[in-house]
Amino acid sequence: MATADTAPAEPHAPPAQPHSCTPPLQRPPAATVPGQPRAASLPGPSHSADVPGQPSAATLIGSVQRAMRLLETVAAHEYGAPAKQLARETGLALPTTYHLLRTLVHEGYLRREKGLFFLGDAAERLSSSGAQQKRRSTVADTLAHWRDSIGAPVYYAMYRNGEIEVVCVSDSRETPAVEEWADFRETGHAHAIGKCLLSQLDEDARRDHLTRYPVQSITPYTVRDNHALLRRLDRMPRMEPVVERQEYALGTVCAAIPITVGTTAATMAISLPAHQADRLLPAAQRLQTEMGRHLGALMLSISI
Repeated sequence: MATADTAPAEPHAPPAQPHSCTPPLQRPPAATVPGQPRAASLPGPSHSADVPGQPSAATLIGSVQRAMRLLETVAAHEYGAPAKQLARETGLALPTTYHLLRTLVHEGYLRREKGLFFLGDAAERLSSSGAQQKRRSTVADTLAHWRDSIGAPVYYAMYRNGEIEVVCVSDSRETPAVEEWADFRETGHAHAIGKCLLSQLDEDARRDHLTRYPVQSITPYTVRDNHALLRRLDRMPRMEPVVERQEYALGTVCAAIPITVGTTAATMAISLPAHQADRLLPAAQRLQTEMGRHLGALMLSISI
């Protein structure tokens, strides 16, 4: 397999800082302060903490359950359903059904047309958001599987709205990711992810990117100027791994596999310590093979 190699390899990597596609952990509950009462726990059904003038916790939960049941029932009717049918199918009293339907329509979760109820824009947005989160979770799980089977951190990045965006990184204590000590967006000329994405762009888009983020020296191995980088990009074989050796971080080598779907440029990449450079190409080839088996899921995830 031909590869686009970009520089010689050598010494020692700076300490890596793990990355993740999972959201940060939530702050733990505040500790109790001596002399102050502990925060009340959520009331159970037998001792609700009612506030004067407000419905009880049990009533609020019941209302949510009934509203969710209505939403699910409406969703099952592609061509809409009237209130009386929805009341019958959910087992709710008709006045309760009307009250919940009015509220859900007001909030945008349902819409009413000619006496029939349909899912509204707010419910559609929830569905879309849920699908997006599921795709993110699928990509994260896939990257974690490849990380463990290949024995290297795996990166997923895209070129979106004129910027290099690292969407997800899967690493571990045993296979730490490269520390982002210089902004990945501004140093695309130096790392394999950036060069792989830029190689998929047309000449005008590349020049536009380099006008905004010109080549600068990151390490002694970094390409020297815009013209040298453009010449190197022109020589890269299409759809072959792009290899970078210590151009972004001393002691680190990296390989990126291009993914092009329509006009969208994306890449999967791996990195290794420089002393394991002999593993880089076999690992990149294995990643490329694995990607070929999951290309359908990857193409769907491009919309993350």
